Amino acid sequence: MPRNSVRRAVLAAEDTIGDLVVAEIVAEIPAYRALDVRQLAEVRAIALWVLRRILDIWVEGAELGDDDLARVRGIGAARAADGRPLPSVLRAYRVAATTAIDQIVELVEPMLTVADTIAFARLWLTSFDQLTEAIYEGYSASAERLTADRDRALRDFLDDLLVGRQAHPAAAADRSRALGITLPSPPRLLVAEREPADAPAAPTAGAPDAGSHADGRRRNVRGGAQAAPGPVLRLAQELAAQLCPDGGALSTVRGQRAVLLLPLRDEETIRAALLDHGCRGCAIRPPRPDTLVDAYRLASLALDLAPADAYEGGPLLGESDGYALALLAGRPPAEPETVARVLLGALLDPGQEHVRQGLDAFLAAGSATTAAAMVGLHPQSLRYRLRRVRELTGRDPRRSWDRFVLDLGSRIAASPLGAAPSGVPGD
Repeated sequence: MPRNSVRRAVLAAEDTIGDLVVAEIVAEIPAYRALDVRQLAEVRAIALWVLRRILDIWVEGAELGDDDLARVRGIGAARAADGRPLPSVLRAYRVAATTAIDQIVELVEPMLTVADTIAFARLWLTSFDQLTEAIYEGYSASAERLTADRDRALRDFLDDLLVGRQAHPAAAADRSRALGITLPSPPRLLVAEREPADAPAAPTAGAPDAGSHADGRRRNVRGGAQAAPGPVLRLAQELAAQLCPDGGALSTVRGQRAVLLLPLRDEETIRAALLDHGCRGCAIRPPRPDTLVDAYRLASLALDLAPADAYEGGPLLGESDGYALALLAGRPPAEPETVARVLLGALLDPGQEHVRQGLDAFLAAGSATTAAAMVGLHPQSLRYRLRRVRELTGRDPRRSWDRFVLDLGSRIAASPLGAAPSGVPGD
């Protein structure tokens, strides 16, 4: 029977083969029993990709190409970053190969000539040697880089989390173990930049800040010497040292901004650090590693769009500023009820209706005296309610930007779609 027909028959049963391969790997290799569903799905996908490539080159009389081996080296590098033991990874490939061959022979043995069977067996042996060598090369290079340049490895980790690579909680936990760290919990993501008047000259187009993710990763691949940290990377390192003197922070550079993942710090501490370095920033509390992508985008958008009066109360923006600016940009970050909760915070808690009433009157009237008359209160009672607004939200209704955010939140909360939710986002 033509080899094409054999390939079609095997691929028609690939789902069954993939399930059996994963089951055998889990049964045979203890390190793989701890993997979650998503990670096992990745194991299955890799095994089926190898199966398809072996069948293709058997049919075509070819061999594994440079692109195939580069992909396998990348898989090896990822396993080193995950902290999965190399012997277990190599053994997984052996178990997968043996299981797949047994299933293929059982499925198509009557279709194979002796010559085809010998050719297929030789191909598996040759290809397995190439795959094993590529896995070893990728794993070893990655492991060496992780141990030789720990600072770079930690920046790479945060860079990957910011774009959603290996951001699933289980994958992030694996990589944390490999690096010997614990991700901050609860975390706070801080994106910071120099105040415009103090900003250093922008680099030449296409040239990232020295020590940044893209530039540094290229230098590591080539094996060249590391350049001295650029000004933005130094800013990230200095902020991390000031905010977490005992360690525990991850920092990196994205463009001309420093990005830090910190253990939870109060806003006054972060605000003081920004002032010390002549910076402004936005801090967000992402609930999990896989939400860092959204948190980073929101913080970056806030810094991109914030008007000057948004910094009237200090150099630090928060999640509610980001939500307000996202709405202005036509990019609603969440459902209306969630937006209202983020913008107004504890003002939406039960028992604060009288405070909201005072705020609404002030927003409509523009002065405490007029607002008090509108709702039948003494002006001092109205001013007390405005002080409660500041205590509950951290916003001063007398400041233009804070007044805008509070007004926006109040209008959304009062709309049919903005009814106050029962909990805080992320709870």
